[in-house]
Amino acid sequence: MAQEIEKKFLIKNDSWRSLGTGKEYCQGYLSSEKGRTVRIRTIGDRGILTIKGASEGDSRLEFEYDIPLEEAKEMLEKLCQKPLITKTRYKIPYAQFIWEVDEFEGENKGLIFAEIELQFSGQPFEIPEWIGEEVTGDQRYYNANLVSNPYSNWEK
Repeated sequence: MAQEIEKKFLIKNDSWRSLGTGKEYCQGYLSSEKGRTVRIRTIGDRGILTIKGASEGDSRLEFEYDIPLEEAKEMLEKLCQKPLITKTRYKIPYAQFIWEVDEFEGENKGLIFAEIELQFSGQPFEIPEWIGEEVTGDQRYYNANLVSNPYSNWEK
């Protein structure tokens, strides 16, 4: 069984910026109903189909499959809910883990958060000094919810 165990955090400062290089991501949702999402994503020359189940704390079922890039682009353009999610993802190694920092563009510009994937729920990990408040479980930060409630609409 494919299980994703992930924690999500806000960023305190910009000291992470010099620690990793970024890649452009574009993703959209074919379905984002409660309890399951079906996502199409492009990263460089890759197309990816991802199916995720309901979150239970910091974990959920996740299945990912490579698909032809041109088909992924067509699905993003013609089938996915709008707006599409565009972001740059930075992968930053820290204390035997890889932290992924997502910096969003478009209607979610200004939103930046970090995620860490764990091997098991409750696994201990060190928190870098640039990591802020934990937002795991706050549904506003789910990428699928950023389509219907983009960051630009949030009260700040």
